[in-house]
Amino acid sequence: MVPNLSPIHDIIIIGAGPTGLACAIEAETRGLNYLVIEKGCIVNSIKNFPLQMTFFTTPELLEIGGMPFVTPYQKPTRLEALKYYRRVADTYRLKLHLYETVLSVEGRDGNFQVKTETRDRQTCQYRSRKIVLATGYYDIPNFLNVPGEDLPKVTHYYREAHPYYGMDVAVIGGKNSAAVAALDLYRAGARVTLVHRGSRLSSSIKYWIKPDIENRIKAGEIQARFDTIVVEITQRALVLRHRSGETVSLDNDFVFAMTGYRPDLEFFHTVGVRLDPEDQRPLIDKDSYESNVPGVYLAGVVVAGMFTNEVFIENGRFHGKVVVDHITEQLKKRAVS
Repeated sequence: MVPNLSPIHDIIIIGAGPTGLACAIEAETRGLNYLVIEKGCIVNSIKNFPLQMTFFTTPELLEIGGMPFVTPYQKPTRLEALKYYRRVADTYRLKLHLYETVLSVEGRDGNFQVKTETRDRQTCQYRSRKIVLATGYYDIPNFLNVPGEDLPKVTHYYREAHPYYGMDVAVIGGKNSAAVAALDLYRAGARVTLVHRGSRLSSSIKYWIKPDIENRIKAGEIQARFDTIVVEITQRALVLRHRSGETVSLDNDFVFAMTGYRPDLEFFHTVGVRLDPEDQRPLIDKDSYESNVPGVYLAGVVVAGMFTNEVFIENGRFHGKVVVDHITEQLKKRAVS
């Protein structure tokens, strides 16, 4: 049974990552009636980062809401970031509904209906004048689409190396996350094979990591198979095919498919947001981030379509002010009229 619609909100923000929180802070400081709905935990994407990860950026570039990110290190860790964003949410007393999945957004500008499902399968429905999509991209992996990818031994997220000591592991990918995982697993005593469809490692790998992974490959400490794709994954093996057509089967215990992630484009379609067929960028007003659907805004990495390397926390955090400034202006005009 769907509960009665709640009193109408000014804004419903979908996603509680750093950008969604930044939007919520702007709404809170303006006295707007808002709600943040998140299918996971607060900053869920950061929760999924490797346990011992260190950010590539400095702490001040991760700050939102004018709150200083204090750390004794030049570059903050994942654990410090989680603590920081929890503190931000507490300080501003942000209105968050966590572990609640948005099923649909219907209606029109000024009167949207948002249907959700909670962890206990309860269906809820909310009303809102405006919608902000700040859903990020880290929750949906780019799948290999090969037999066996659904086996328990396969993961698209790398957390830590210790459980894989003495195991035959494969890391699929040739960018930064694949290089980091391969090096960490190797140093924890795993037998690592790096599989990449390209002829060489990506030039986007961080400058202090690239020589390390290249030297480990050159020394034979990490096996590398370039120009190679995964054909099949079985319980005990990994079947690969080289560009030449040669097929080989390797002993394998675990697979880390570090093949990247993408925004939830299917959900955008259901909302009515149009996407560029070439790069999947949503059609938005660059001055306000309002989409082609009046009253629906996008914020954060989702504005970049498939080019997820263009928007990070460092620049996406500023979208909140732009979006909420425009929404506030629109709400004032509606009130006057």
